[in-house]
Amino acid sequence: MSRAEQTTPAVTSTGARRRHTSRWWRTIRRRPLGVVALIYLVVVILACTAAPVLAPYDPNVQDLMHTFGAPSGTHLLGTDYLGRDILSRLLFGGRPAFLGVLIALVTTFSIGIPLGLIAGYAGGITDRLVTAAADIALSIPGLVIILLVLAVVSNSTPVAMITLGVLAAPGLTRVVRSVTLAVREELYIAAARVTGLTQTQILRRHVLPRISGPLIVQGALLAATALLVQTGLGFLGLGMHAPNPTWGSMVADASQAIFQARWQIIPAGAVIGLTIVSFGLVGDALRDSVVEASLGTVQGSAGRRRRRALVTTIRPREADTPHAGSSTPSEDVDQTAATLLRVRGLSVGLRSADVTIPVVQDVSFHVSRGDTVGIVGESGCGKTVTALSLLGGLSGALEVSAGEAWFEEHQLLGLSRREWGLVRGSRIAYVSQEPMSALDPLFTVESQLSEAVRRHTGATRRAARERVTELLRMVRLPDAETVAKRYPFELSGGMAQRVAIAFALAGAPQLLIADEPTTALDVTVQAEILRLLRTIQQETQMALLIVTHDWGVVADICDRVAVMYAGEVVEQGLVSQLFQRPLHPYTHGLLASNPHLAQEGEDLPAIAGAVPPPGAWPAGCHFAPRCEFAAAECVEGAIPLLRVGDGSRVTRCVRVQELRSRPLAGAVR
Repeated sequence: MSRAEQTTPAVTSTGARRRHTSRWWRTIRRRPLGVVALIYLVVVILACTAAPVLAPYDPNVQDLMHTFGAPSGTHLLGTDYLGRDILSRLLFGGRPAFLGVLIALVTTFSIGIPLGLIAGYAGGITDRLVTAAADIALSIPGLVIILLVLAVVSNSTPVAMITLGVLAAPGLTRVVRSVTLAVREELYIAAARVTGLTQTQILRRHVLPRISGPLIVQGALLAATALLVQTGLGFLGLGMHAPNPTWGSMVADASQAIFQARWQIIPAGAVIGLTIVSFGLVGDALRDSVVEASLGTVQGSAGRRRRRALVTTIRPREADTPHAGSSTPSEDVDQTAATLLRVRGLSVGLRSADVTIPVVQDVSFHVSRGDTVGIVGESGCGKTVTALSLLGGLSGALEVSAGEAWFEEHQLLGLSRREWGLVRGSRIAYVSQEPMSALDPLFTVESQLSEAVRRHTGATRRAARERVTELLRMVRLPDAETVAKRYPFELSGGMAQRVAIAFALAGAPQLLIADEPTTALDVTVQAEILRLLRTIQQETQMALLIVTHDWGVVADICDRVAVMYAGEVVEQGLVSQLFQRPLHPYTHGLLASNPHLAQEGEDLPAIAGAVPPPGAWPAGCHFAPRCEFAAAECVEGAIPLLRVGDGSRVTRCVRVQELRSRPLAGAVR
């Protein structure tokens, strides 16, 4: 166990919750106006709710001998033009006011949040239809519709507030949609998707909490608007029928006697104004507190999480591929019972205007049961895109343009959303490069792991908690019960990576894809994670696919390795074969520039140039512009994969003989 893991303080479940709550209250207390407004709202709402007990008089009892009475010991806020007690009428008038606000909020949230989540998360035609409907609804004059509804339903305040909620829902839909569009690109959302969680689980547990800040603000604004609309209707004599009090009707009555008793306008007007302002202040304070207490603490404690471009998966490598010559090596392997995953002719393109730019070309490979395969190549070679296509994780303009991928009896390409749920997590699992980005910062380790366990096994909550402890012990975490109660930001890097591995194992997968699982860790922890992966593989007999830039990792854990360059597999074979005699100049260059093979006192060789981006690939061999062996035949046309020797190795190079006679470092200029 690394020193960082050993020194992380133990945190009990109660302690974690208390600290989370205390952080929330600390952020609230730093906003005194928000605290004052919150206290005011609580007091007013409770007082209005308890009006039958607290009100000194019946709000409709008249005393014509004491009209327009000033504040006194008998009537604390005076009396109106009929001698009715103003304080009692304020208390009773607040009940329909706050009830109307609640009705409007529930109506708007019930419509706006689900539609916004669906539009923002699903995208495509669903997004366009929901957005178009919202735009049309926003063009409708709301006040006119409310007045029309009141004319039809005989001044029913609840119906008016429901109408207001329906009319306000499109605006909330647009806000929720825009925030969801950003949240859905977070790496932990992609990790949850690949783990096999359903869309409903992801939206409810991982997307909705992240958009709580904007929802609080929108709710506060809507509450203020609903109260203002309701008092405006009461001022016009609409809504609740006289003599029952409303704040709006009290303002209307006071306005009729403004020259006789100016005091009359102050109680109702002040309460309405202060309540509307308080809604806004409380909304801002709650929004800031929720965001800071959750995400702000994560960034402060664990450092800012680095965001990668597109998500989280990994790339397969090649054991078999279409070749020049007689038979295709993949055909030999595909027929064996040990083959778990086989991919043939996979191509992925990027739609741009009227053309499709190839990103991955004609990739074919297989993964056998219990096998450990490594994928090596510089950034931009198409490894991640290949893996994303196998997990249904392509987004935006990326799409599979050709090929097929079989996982046992399942054809992966073209699966429906429901069918993907049967594969992700329970058949193929994924461990991300940066575990802190794969774990939701708002939930404890136990909460997230038990969610995955219940999703894949149907276990009860109690059984899921027991399985979580078992998984944490499986990844060699000491004091698993304590770790389960922690939040991600309370874990060290090594602990977080172990939790991510436990997350992937929740569905007992047959294939585990690990994308740079040791890059963000120190050397000591890297060795521990690799040792852990080997142990878990031996215990569970699952296949392992490792994506890495470190040849040391390849040598330590992999049986076979595939090298990808500019969207193509350029060489594949046993690890020992590639280390002893690479048969492609690119593999030669990568090995020669490996710091592990550096000679003391000599400059470390490097491959000149950079990987060409999709759309700028050269004709013929993609590596030709950077290759010392390049000749005319290398750029005349596409270079097929060639089988070498007994067929266990393939290479995409026509200069194999010259390459065999060249020392390892000589292939790099």
